[in-house]
Amino acid sequence: MRHNIKRLQLNRFTSWRKATLKSLAQSLLYRQSIKTTKTKAFAVKPLVDNLITLGKKNTLNAKRKAFQILGDHKLVSILFNDIARRFESRASGFTRILNLGRRRGDNAQVVILELTEIKKKEISPAKAKAKAEEAAPEKQAEIKPEKGKPVEPKKAKKETGVAQKEKPPVKGKPKKKFFGGISKIFKKRDAK
Repeated sequence: MRHNIKRLQLNRFTSWRKATLKSLAQSLLYRQSIKTTKTKAFAVKPLVDNLITLGKKNTLNAKRKAFQILGDHKLVSILFNDIARRFESRASGFTRILNLGRRRGDNAQVVILELTEIKKKEISPAKAKAKAEEAAPEKQAEIKPEKGKPVEPKKAKKETGVAQKEKPPVKGKPKKKFFGGISKIFKKRDAK
């Protein structure tokens, strides 16, 4: 009998369940937010919370334990250098679960599992400047018309720097016959 065993089985045998939890934890720490089923989210939440607590300790033993669970040196360094620093002021509540609804195919409850302190992506100055230029309306130079000659304002052309090739006109596809695709179903050896 399974008295006093409270772990979620996820309908998997042990090694498969451990691999699933490891994969979910890796994905959550890399992407900071994942979409999964409700039971998987509740199963992986304590694991991720314990990993972040290990990251806050920042000892060699804690790093070894985190590597034993995650199996990725790069991810362990992200956990200890980036994620754990964001949660220094928090004692708990490192993750949250937001309900999305039910999945269409199997009616499973889908949730978003995310870290409570999400790092915003920094936009490089060059990209920010390019976005500002696109958003700003183009100013047209006003030309004073000479007496007696009405002048229309010139439109500024947007140059992308890449020459666009003109596509040849698309010819109409040949009309499919009624039994056009049926010959692919039957092989020639079946015709004998």
